Amino acid sequence: YQSCMIEKTDFPYTLGGYVEQQNYKGFDIAVSIRRYKGISAYVISSEKRLIREESATFADKEDMFRWGREAVDRYLEQQERRKEEKAERRYAGVSHIDAERVNQDDEYAAHIMAYAEKAGVEISALAYYPNVMTADKEKRNAAIEHLKNVIRASKKLGVGMVTTFIGRDQTKNVRENLELVKEIWPPIIKLAEVCDVKIAIENCPMLFGEEQWPGGQNLMTTPPIWREVFKILDSDNLGINYDPSHFIWQMIDYIRPLYEFKDKIFHVHYKDIKIYKDKLESCGIMAYPLEYMSPKIPGLGDVDWGKYVSALTDIGYDGCTCIEIEDKAFEDSKEKVEKSLILSKRYLEKYVI
Repeated sequence: YQSCMIEKTDFPYTLGGYVEQQNYKGFDIAVSIRRYKGISAYVISSEKRLIREESATFADKEDMFRWGREAVDRYLEQQERRKEEKAERRYAGVSHIDAERVNQDDEYAAHIMAYAEKAGVEISALAYYPNVMTADKEKRNAAIEHLKNVIRASKKLGVGMVTTFIGRDQTKNVRENLELVKEIWPPIIKLAEVCDVKIAIENCPMLFGEEQWPGGQNLMTTPPIWREVFKILDSDNLGINYDPSHFIWQMIDYIRPLYEFKDKIFHVHYKDIKIYKDKLESCGIMAYPLEYMSPKIPGLGDVDWGKYVSALTDIGYDGCTCIEIEDKAFEDSKEKVEKSLILSKRYLEKYVI
């Protein structure tokens, strides 16, 4: 790395005190020494955005610069993992909230809550969808650790909900994966209970193409497996993020489970799916699912939304219902993405307010 001096006014805030800066891999590491306040280190991106910060009462500046370099390395590794996940999954989403920063930076957490309140937006859940049971131990441990950070961040932001997958080891069968649930998930659930955060597992099999074959990357996809998992993890903090579209292409009744698991429905997705019967009759159910179906915006697929919303009212569901956009027909431009949201909202207003 190279040492360099940068004017404090270059940063989006005043650090104060005696400041030294170093540049490391394109990031500025600023160490500020303030009388009676100790020493602090700040990692700042080339866009002048604060990435990490750390303070200590007893430390020298070289210790803090070392922490800064390690923080940059961790940040770059995290970004690379997210790029890999994004490349593997068409609808992996983007990172809107830095969970680790929420847990470390009270000002950042307060900014998020104030921003949402000003915009009139309620955050229904913090969503993180990795495979915490993957056979790759390094990826598994990293995913588990970040999921725990997301749970802590959900508590700090006052959200109280995390939506995710249970995960699946694709080298093991269902029974072996249930044994893995016993090994991996109790500490995660315990943390959720301590934080008073609910975890809602989405029923998506994560089985769409070659990279997710065989078995998919999410075990908790059908009512029989839900029953088994809820026996293993008997907690009021574990439930379901219910998406009817995933049951349609699995040829499962998407209404009946709402009644059986009414106390476990924590969060709901509004997403549609269209089965192309001519393609299904040609390739059969053992083909990759995307060969015979396609995700659609609400109203353009096979979900009977009247029946679905009627069942939700029957069971007294009063939680959040979120429109999930996954439709190739509306991906070509920003305008089409915006239209997909407008059309979905307009259609669903027949059933919800």
